[in-house]
Amino acid sequence: MDANLIVTFDPAHAGKAKEEVSALLTEVKEKPKFLKSEIDGLFFLKVKDPKAATKKLVQECKKNPDKFEVTFHWMPIDKWCTSKIEDMSKVLKAIDAKMKPDESWKMDMSKRQYEGETPDLIIKLTDNIDKPKVDLKNPQKIIKVEIIGKQAGISLLDASENLDVSKLKAGK
Repeated sequence: MDANLIVTFDPAHAGKAKEEVSALLTEVKEKPKFLKSEIDGLFFLKVKDPKAATKKLVQECKKNPDKFEVTFHWMPIDKWCTSKIEDMSKVLKAIDAKMKPDESWKMDMSKRQYEGETPDLIIKLTDNIDKPKVDLKNPQKIIKVEIIGKQAGISLLDASENLDVSKLKAGK
């Protein structure tokens, strides 16, 4: 998959969501390319620098939350793999190697149209991260795992690169 940014939105307002995404990304000097998406409420995008764009959008959302009317989560993607546990584990081992031993972290996972095994999935995946400082409230690093059918997009993000509009609007 070519997408390096996923945006979730209210599927009842797809047209407005596309305009919102285009306007916000243009505002942070990105030229979004919308890729094919078979899933309601999910845009797959290709941009030049998804992490820098998302970081700027986090700041914009803090200042002007009303600009984010129908979009919810903006997730940069570092690497795509199959949603088989073995393949995701390999990517997570590589991510573990990029983290400093003293950095706090948490894993965020979303699953859509996933038919693989789900019991203990997060435990099986976090077993690949050999860092002791788990912090579910205020981590320095966030490991994002977006499972979409037979594909999984995985990222290692700084907390400032994770845009959850509803949390920012609630002041969290």
